[in-house]
Amino acid sequence: WHLTLCVCVSTPVTCCRLPSAYSRFGTPAELQRLVDVAHSHGLVVLLDVVHSHASKNVLDGLNQFDGTSTCYFHGGGRGEHSLWDSRLFDYSKWEVLRFLLSNLRYYMETFRFDGFRFDGVTSMMYHHHGIGTGFSGGYHEYFNMNVDVDALAYLMLANDMLHTVYPGVITVAEDVSGMPGTCRPVAEAGLGFDYRLAMAIPDKWIKYLKEERDDDWNMGNIVFTLINRRYGEKVIAYAESHDQALVGDKTLAFWLMDAEMYSNMSVVSELTPSVDRGMALHKMIRLITMGLGGEGYLTFIGNEFGHPEWLDFPRVGNNESYHYARRQWNLVDDSLLRYKFLNAFDRGMQLLDKQHDFLSAPQAYISRKHEDDKVIVFERQGLVFIFNFHPTKSFADYTVGVHAGGKYMVALCSDAGEFGGHKRVELSTPFFTIQQPYDDRSCSLKVYIPSRVALVLHKVA
Repeated sequence: WHLTLCVCVSTPVTCCRLPSAYSRFGTPAELQRLVDVAHSHGLVVLLDVVHSHASKNVLDGLNQFDGTSTCYFHGGGRGEHSLWDSRLFDYSKWEVLRFLLSNLRYYMETFRFDGFRFDGVTSMMYHHHGIGTGFSGGYHEYFNMNVDVDALAYLMLANDMLHTVYPGVITVAEDVSGMPGTCRPVAEAGLGFDYRLAMAIPDKWIKYLKEERDDDWNMGNIVFTLINRRYGEKVIAYAESHDQALVGDKTLAFWLMDAEMYSNMSVVSELTPSVDRGMALHKMIRLITMGLGGEGYLTFIGNEFGHPEWLDFPRVGNNESYHYARRQWNLVDDSLLRYKFLNAFDRGMQLLDKQHDFLSAPQAYISRKHEDDKVIVFERQGLVFIFNFHPTKSFADYTVGVHAGGKYMVALCSDAGEFGGHKRVELSTPFFTIQQPYDDRSCSLKVYIPSRVALVLHKVA
């Protein structure tokens, strides 16, 4: 069991040597020390590498390196990204392949990174770069003349090189399209990535929080979004991405609780309905995303304790201000603030996986997604996950179907006192199954599941 630290390169890159291009963040030796210290704590360190595009800068970048616009890039309109205002590599050129592959090996050899998150893979794989294009999952969307076969060949070559030279390396694709074979070995004609980021999941949560009333949340749609991945291809699930946490949007917690995060997060102040709702849903959203959404789980900095603000780096639009170029880690360390409860729940989720290893298990069996009750039930690695998203209804003696009969106990409850809950569930209560099939499961048991509460049961001897 590991935590993963992702050291990000700002985009678009001027070149592909982080220490020289971004020395304002520290020296190469300091980056090496960062990686070494992280390794000493058992952390796996991935580098966010940008091989999808490059800056238009001429004086300090690759653009017009030999005096022409086509040294490393495509010429004309094909060589420019209309949304990012950057240059696009020509992956059919030997020197481009040599440059990018040597860049990967440079970071592995010099800094001992454990792998890479490849940025903008969707843009690389298609001539349309994903702009104005939706993907339904049909094969006709992937096997046509819109696919950049040279870019696919480069990604296969990069993954084959990395996994051959550095056994145990981890590669992750930032791809929203769901290209078949992205996370299958190159030997199977796949692209060779180990994981793909499940980018639709954070977008779905933000869409619900922005546009839907709690009463209108569709359980079937939530489940579909969480399990919508190709069989045999592993994905990293996450509830909040950098797109939500950066300026222009709000963090998940901020969408839930908004301005009350500045005035009502103290444990000595009244628990307002807005903060009560926000904390309950923040815990539930993270747990169902981790339990159902993939084979890995990503927490974006501060999401684990509900950071209230976005990130915004100095730029012309904010008068070069550093005010929001920060994460307020002091919030979680203050015992008088409710952020500690959200952080404790994140720890509870991580310990649950450490004890039961459900992220490495096959995809969950979903036995219930009830629209009127707003209840979702699924089983994974012998654990029974029960979610009641209903804003007002609690259910006593609620019947839940399970595969294995026997005695069950509470493994995790979002309503526990240590997580800032109302302690409506007695954590020491045993649950015994009866030989009565329910929801296409061989046995069933009855639970008390309060409104806006997630409950995880595990079978005991």
